[in-house]
Amino acid sequence: MDKLSSLGSLELGIGEPSPPPGSSHTNTESQLPQTAPQLVYQSSSTAIYRLHDTGYKVILAPNPSEEHVLKLLHERDISQFLPWSCRKRQVNDVTSFNRRPALSFKWAGGITLKEWLQKVQSGPQLDWNIQLSAAMAITRTLSDFHVGGVVYSSLTPENVVLSPFEGEYVATLIDLSNALMYRNDNNINPEFEKQMRDVDLKSLGIVLNQLFRGEDSVDGDGGGQGPENTESYPEHSRRKRGKHALGEELPLYLGSLISALLDPSPDHCYESAKDVFLDLKVLAENKDGSLMKSKVDESTLKSHLCLQCDMFYGRQVQMSMLLHLFQSSVALGNQPVMATISGYPGTGKSTLVKQIKKPLTDLNGCFIEGKFDKSARPDTVLAAALNSFFGDVLKTNHGSIHMSMKWRIHDAIGSGTNSAMLDILPNLQKWMSDDSVAHHNLAPSSNVKGIGSSHRLKFLFCKLIGAIACRAQPLILFLDDLQWADEITLDIIQMTMTDPDIRHFLFLGCYRDNEVNVSHPLTVKLNAIQEQGVSIVPIKIGPIEKESVNALLSKVLCLPPSLSRPLSTVVHNKTSGIILFILRFLASLNDEGDLRFSMSNRRWEYDLKEIQLKEIHGDVVSHMTEQMQNLTKKMRMGLKVAACLGPNFDSEVLEKAKRNNDVDESFLESCDGLGFLRNESGSNKYSWSHDQIHQAAYDLIPLAKQESFHLLLGSRLFISTLPSEMDYTLFFIVDNMNRGSKLIDDVDQKMEVAQLNLEAGEKAISASAFESAAKYFLNGLSLLGPDSWEAKYSLTISLYDAASEALFVTGDFSQLTKLTEKPLLNARSFEDKLNIHNNLVRALGASSKFDEGIAKCDEILSQLGEAIPSDITAEVYANEVAQVKQLLNGKSREELLSLPKMSEPQKLAAMQFMNHGLAMSYVARPLLHPIFILRMVKMSIEHGICNTSVFAFAAYGTLLVNEPSCDVEGGHRMGRVAIEMMKRLVAFEMTPRLYTAVYGFINIWKEPWQACQLKNLEGFDSGT
Repeated sequence: MDKLSSLGSLELGIGEPSPPPGSSHTNTESQLPQTAPQLVYQSSSTAIYRLHDTGYKVILAPNPSEEHVLKLLHERDISQFLPWSCRKRQVNDVTSFNRRPALSFKWAGGITLKEWLQKVQSGPQLDWNIQLSAAMAITRTLSDFHVGGVVYSSLTPENVVLSPFEGEYVATLIDLSNALMYRNDNNINPEFEKQMRDVDLKSLGIVLNQLFRGEDSVDGDGGGQGPENTESYPEHSRRKRGKHALGEELPLYLGSLISALLDPSPDHCYESAKDVFLDLKVLAENKDGSLMKSKVDESTLKSHLCLQCDMFYGRQVQMSMLLHLFQSSVALGNQPVMATISGYPGTGKSTLVKQIKKPLTDLNGCFIEGKFDKSARPDTVLAAALNSFFGDVLKTNHGSIHMSMKWRIHDAIGSGTNSAMLDILPNLQKWMSDDSVAHHNLAPSSNVKGIGSSHRLKFLFCKLIGAIACRAQPLILFLDDLQWADEITLDIIQMTMTDPDIRHFLFLGCYRDNEVNVSHPLTVKLNAIQEQGVSIVPIKIGPIEKESVNALLSKVLCLPPSLSRPLSTVVHNKTSGIILFILRFLASLNDEGDLRFSMSNRRWEYDLKEIQLKEIHGDVVSHMTEQMQNLTKKMRMGLKVAACLGPNFDSEVLEKAKRNNDVDESFLESCDGLGFLRNESGSNKYSWSHDQIHQAAYDLIPLAKQESFHLLLGSRLFISTLPSEMDYTLFFIVDNMNRGSKLIDDVDQKMEVAQLNLEAGEKAISASAFESAAKYFLNGLSLLGPDSWEAKYSLTISLYDAASEALFVTGDFSQLTKLTEKPLLNARSFEDKLNIHNNLVRALGASSKFDEGIAKCDEILSQLGEAIPSDITAEVYANEVAQVKQLLNGKSREELLSLPKMSEPQKLAAMQFMNHGLAMSYVARPLLHPIFILRMVKMSIEHGICNTSVFAFAAYGTLLVNEPSCDVEGGHRMGRVAIEMMKRLVAFEMTPRLYTAVYGFINIWKEPWQACQLKNLEGFDSGT
């Protein structure tokens, strides 16, 4: 809408100028014939007449002096010197009017600013946009004068004519008698020229102050287009500024602008009218209204500068790249796209990514984000991010949209091993069991252990991510600081990006390029993903430009850009444009009083010379550590303690770590206010605003004392934690004690810390954080002395068992092999060695060392009393078959299903090793393969059934249908027995192998292949 439309009655004055009250002649166009000149204004020395579109400035003296004529000629010369586009009085020539010298000029239609202000005072309050439009018009014209080489020198409300044009105002400067040309005058002193321009700028400040405050502070009367009597600019300095303090009630931005014109200082002044115009333009284009703030908030009153760590400025190129990727992969639903954002720490990589949230929200999309940290467990990050996402879903359940997602997830992970995923995502489990999705259809937890569980979790994560993303709910997964990511998470990323069924999905990952080289695991994984045909778009983030720094300062300080530019130039030079460094440097300037809010002037002020002389460190961490050193002793202690608690912690843990009031009670609130910590949605949970701030706080602890500080903190937490609270604080305790474990000399204390590591590792295993678990177990083992086999046998063997299991799951077979030497040598019984043997055999199988693995199985089975023949002949095979058939003879299906459960430990162990041998012999020694099957069936009938028996009966069925007699009925019967036995034993972890045997090798002899297809797919889904 036209900004001038709200002028109302003011528009009546636009067009014909009306003479002011008290003028020597009053007339209107309706009172005079159009052929007669109209007297518009008369003063003691001149009169202004109008005839149609021509005006005449007439000298009234009967005998005009040469000086009067020269003034008219000067005004003509100025008009002709200025460009035609400049809004000035268009002089035709110096002529005669009623036999007196006169200046002929083109009449400028409109209303003088003097009249405009008078109507504003008597009318309703105007919209800021109208006043701003008028101010911009006046400033633009003055700027055009200066650009054209003319100093105006007579800027008053009487000499400005406003007229509407295309929804805005244009301003014409009419009296040119005092204007001064300097561009073609080589004799003019540059300093004098600057002084004259400064006079114009100060006059502009007076006019803008009158315009925005709605006050007419000009003495005397005048009007129309002929004041012509303000012949000496010094008079401006004697005019009243009104009854209010400078800038009062004006927006801080505008008040700073006007004060810089009226009361300039070396650090707060304007060089040109063009700068003023550009700053007014910034105010006019401010869409969010942030620059129109007029009230001073409490923090500003205290001269405290509020800075957010996620401020976003510049990055237009990178942002356009992200939006393009968003459109192609998320909105349009093309194949998944991956983008990596790399740059130096603190350059704003994560802030750039978070700008994509708004367009994603417009599409009802989902944004899942996680952040790795070098001091935290990396294998929990993705699970924590997904769990947090489903926590938000629980809070904002959006009816049919989320219900559709719930069914997609149910279809994706609603088979066999799904509970492994639900166990580590409690919010997902709660949401899935909430209402309409039939949670009872989800199979119970299979508690699968070993490397298979790791692979299953990878597939389940991939399928879960694919189930969340759809056309109605596109998904962006953002993982920050990938340089610290674990191998399992990188594998999940690769599987997700190469899954052909995933659509409407965009993966964004940030990493520090100064910490990632060609041999880094992240680089290796990214290369592998690209080799599989996935397009990875690299986005490089560097320092922000000077103009972006100035835009940031302008908004934060509510200063016009021209006034903040001197400071922004210095800040950019000292911080190299690193956004986090910029924010922390500004905070330090504010703390030291070099950047402060002046209540008398109602603006932020700075001491530029002092700031220029400051010497700061070359990196943000060192700079922040130095600034933190200036805090109180209790604040510094609080920062040290919080830094040792990791990237995330809650207030309760911090309370347990404090002693003897060594930390301020208001520590958390102070850190939140200083921008060090960030409170999560008003809860008691806190996280560091940036990992660089975390590092700076940690560096407050001298390097030589870091280990002892961690040990002391871990001991404090352990002492102050009740047994009922240990489950939550366990990781905080163990992580800190491990960092200082080298300083523990007492053997009993070492054993106590080793026990805590065992408990922490078991807790990590329950959360499927296998790599973290392995580290805890190995840390525990490092604390054991040579006499631990005697003094703490149970703890020692438990740590070795758990460590071998975790190393097998993570695939570290070389370390596992080395680890097994001591327990196999020092374990008190063969039974205590079985778990170590089990993990070693599985590692040999996973390493494709099948012959070595089979030999190990034979060795162990012999010690268990279940020796396997080494030379398989036809006679040996026939004898084994005959024994099994004799045991099965006459036994019905019900009798087989009623067999007791196997309970003897040695027999259970023998079944476990036969199962390993069965798998390896299928590839390496086919003749031995059926022997393992037959022995397992025989043991199940003679000593009871176990979970492994399920596959043994199914495998026996495959032997029956493939033997020369082709006993299809017998094989089919064994398959049915195996399936029902699985249900009875709740051995659902056997589903993939069982369904493969029954529906892939047995039932196809009796049923069409199509009838088995669904079950085969079900087995495949449960296995992945």
